Amino acid sequence: MSEKLIEVVDNAGVVRLTINRPKALNALNSAVLTELEAVLTELEQRNDLRAVLITGAGEKSFVAGADITEMREKTPEEARAFASQALRTIKRLETLPVPVVALVNGFCLGGGCELALACDWAVASDNAIFGQPEVLLGVIPGFGGTQRLPRRVGPAMAIDLVTTGRKIDAQEALRIGLVNRVMPQAELEAYAEELTQQLAGNGPQAVRAAKQAVHDGMDQDLDSALALETALFAFCFAGGEQKEGMGAFVEKRKPNF
Repeated sequence: MSEKLIEVVDNAGVVRLTINRPKALNALNSAVLTELEAVLTELEQRNDLRAVLITGAGEKSFVAGADITEMREKTPEEARAFASQALRTIKRLETLPVPVVALVNGFCLGGGCELALACDWAVASDNAIFGQPEVLLGVIPGFGGTQRLPRRVGPAMAIDLVTTGRKIDAQEALRIGLVNRVMPQAELEAYAEELTQQLAGNGPQAVRAAKQAVHDGMDQDLDSALALETALFAFCFAGGEQKEGMGAFVEKRKPNF
C-alpha cells in the first residue's frame, strides 16, 4: 500500500493532520488536495471534534507551495480546475466549526501560505519562511492568497508581498500579524502537545460558539454582530456544559467537559 499523503492522529478529539510529502517539501498537488478534502469531509461529521492542528512532515517545510511540476503544462481550463479544487478544499478547512491551528515548520510559501491563512491562527518555528512568490513564476496566487492575505495583514502589506514575491522570516511574519507566535523549532512539538491539552480541556460547545461568533460577526455590521454574540452567549446556557463549567469554578475543581 502507498503511504498516506495526509497522516491523521486523534488525541481526545484534537486531530493533527500532517501533509506527508517531505521529499517534495510537502508541495500541494491534486492527490494531496483530494486526500485532504476526504479527511476534512469526515471531520465535518464528527460531533466530538475539539480542534484541528495542521503541519507538514519534517522540519524543512510546512508546505513549500503548489506542485510546479504538475502545474507547468496546464491549460487555462486545467489551471482553473486545479485552483477550484484547492479553494474548495481550503474553504472546508477554514469553515470547520472548531479552531484550526497551523504549526508552521520551515517553508510556508505560495499554496502553503494560503493554507496557513485559512487557519484560525498560526504558530511558527524560528526557521519558518513565508511568502507569495507566484509572480516570480509568471502567475498570481490562486488558492485565496490575494483575498485572505489582505484580510490578515492589511492591503498595503499584502500588495507588497504578492507583487514583489519577496520572502519574509518568522519574525517579520509575527510583526505584520501573519502568525501569532514564533518559537524555536525544538519547542514546536512541545507547544503542540500543550495546545492539544488546553483545547481538549475547554468547553467544546463554547469553543465552537466563540469561533462562530468571530467568523460570522466579521461579515456583519457591529449591531448585528453583537446580536449574534448575545444569541450564542444565551445558547451556551441551554445545555449542561455551562452548569458544569460554572459549578466547577465555584467548587474550585477542574471541569469535566
